[in-house]
Amino acid sequence: MSTLIHGGQVVSPAGSVAADVLVDGETIAAVGAPGTLTGTESIDAAGKYLLPGGIDAHTHMEMPFGGTRSADTFETGTTAAAWGGTTTIIDFAVQAKGTSLQSTLDKWHAKADGNCAIDYGFHMIMSDVNDSTLKEMHACVDAGVGSFKMFMAYPGVFYSTDGEILLAMQQAREIGATVMMHAENGIAIDQLAAQAFATGRVEPVQHGLTRPPELEAEATSRAIRLAQVTGAPLYIVHLSAAQALAAVAEARDDGQNVFAETCPQYLYLSIEDLAKPGFEGAKYVASPPLREKSHQGNLWRGLRSNDLSVVSTDHCPFCFKDQKELGRDDFRAIPNGIPGVEHRMDLLHQGVVAGEISLGRWVETCSATPARMFGLYPRKGVIAAGSDADIVIYDPSATQTLSAATHHMNVDYSAYEGFELTGKVHTVLSRGRVVVSPSGYTGSAGHGRFLSRDLNQYLN
Repeated sequence: MSTLIHGGQVVSPAGSVAADVLVDGETIAAVGAPGTLTGTESIDAAGKYLLPGGIDAHTHMEMPFGGTRSADTFETGTTAAAWGGTTTIIDFAVQAKGTSLQSTLDKWHAKADGNCAIDYGFHMIMSDVNDSTLKEMHACVDAGVGSFKMFMAYPGVFYSTDGEILLAMQQAREIGATVMMHAENGIAIDQLAAQAFATGRVEPVQHGLTRPPELEAEATSRAIRLAQVTGAPLYIVHLSAAQALAAVAEARDDGQNVFAETCPQYLYLSIEDLAKPGFEGAKYVASPPLREKSHQGNLWRGLRSNDLSVVSTDHCPFCFKDQKELGRDDFRAIPNGIPGVEHRMDLLHQGVVAGEISLGRWVETCSATPARMFGLYPRKGVIAAGSDADIVIYDPSATQTLSAATHHMNVDYSAYEGFELTGKVHTVLSRGRVVVSPSGYTGSAGHGRFLSRDLNQYLN
């Protein structure tokens, strides 16, 4: 059985063109001029965009953190992603101290296998750097996991010393892997947080005030220098601050293999949300924290200039009740994370509406670049013959209002409650199967498959 999607505008990083798309089974059979293709079934996309399925390269389903775990399972989180036009996620397997990378990967496969509604891959969080785990990095690459996340924050939990980062980067350079870095100076931050708590400043906004942008910039610069010494590719995750972006831009101008992502929360939310009355600000606690609004213009410029290459969500949802409330008397105990996997494509489309980014750049940052960055292109990230039929039919003129009452993420609040948006997903195909349509959700757990990824395609 074949399906013809006709009447729409196919969008790529180069822009948009009127074209029909023929889907045969799980793949795209052909892309042709309007009226030149035929299929046994058809979907009318008149007046709509045809986008390559979104790729969210930074999610945390079922992630343990601070005595609890993120509220979305692999089933609920990937279902919500599908509703929002994301057809691939790359989640993080979280190594615990004293465990092997292989056992960690096995554990995360067990969580995800048979439960995902869309395709998925893994990055590896390295929290225990030693001779054994350094050797295991090569086996991870062979298993399709070619990216390793490290932390300059969270001492005693995920934190790695500069020496440990150096060793991991040296190994990454040898095997062609990419090091992903949470770049905040955790040692200094913990001192500032302890000082705030000791003087009775316990409200959620202190999370932001004790993690100043200068400490993100310092750690970003330090990570870049370590990568320069070792020759390792470096990918800065969830960049939030103008100062950190300046360090990335300088490294890229010098020809270094340095890349960075930002997230919708840093483009649309601010420290004013963290400072909401009562305990409401806890809903917006994430790391790095939300910044002053003045940073947002810099981030949009970074997206236009490609100093920011990718937009991911860092989706790590914790319910306000019983989870965020763990830190009611101490901001340091508020679980870090903001839900967003369902709304990334829509929120970035507002940048197109406002003229901050082009239509092509929207698709590039949300789909094409993450596919290339993490070894999935051209299987994913493009509407072309031979690629997986991950296709989003998007209505640019539809309107919607975001709310916890209507979203599909397994969390009891929306960080974007009441946001009025222009544009909305109409239909979503995952490997040729319609999983979201105007009549509702037709996907299922277990449809999603594990993606064994190749290496970063952007390396010099």
